[in-house]
Amino acid sequence: MGFAQKLTNELKEVALTTLYFAVWIGVLMVLKVLILAQYRIAFDDYSKILIGALILAKVVLVLEYIPLGSLTRNRPAWVDVLLRTALYSLGVLVVLILEKAYEGKHVHGGFGPSLMSLFQQVEIPHVWANTIVLSGALLVYNCAYVMKRHLGAGWLARLLLAPLPEKAHAGAVNTKKSSE
Repeated sequence: MGFAQKLTNELKEVALTTLYFAVWIGVLMVLKVLILAQYRIAFDDYSKILIGALILAKVVLVLEYIPLGSLTRNRPAWVDVLLRTALYSLGVLVVLILEKAYEGKHVHGGFGPSLMSLFQQVEIPHVWANTIVLSGALLVYNCAYVMKRHLGAGWLARLLLAPLPEKAHAGAVNTKKSSE
């Protein structure tokens, strides 16, 4: 595989992963807009959707290559999924806290005081809400990654585009007949 093909594959993977996280972050933003509209508060920070998704996608794609060693070796795949999800979610929480502290450094007289005041303000529920939603996104992503490793690239498309097996249809028909 040549350099151009590797670059194309990498860009495609970044684009698809970014799109995936952009959908999750977009849904989170829509929920925020709907909730804030109830209180007549405008929300117009839509640029964070794409920027956040791109950063999260690239970090997750890089972290996929980091082995967890003996923590997951010879263990069921769900251990890898949960451990990666927990570690990535902790990273999301730390980044969100640092981001909020950085945003408030001018108001509170520096980064340290801003970080301390974050936990005493109304901003921390916002951080928790973002962390919870993004943890859900990471859990689904990590499950899909494990399935891709076991079933190969394109597994989801093959699964969703294929008709259901006849046994599933026959089982549904037999269940219906037996209940009549």
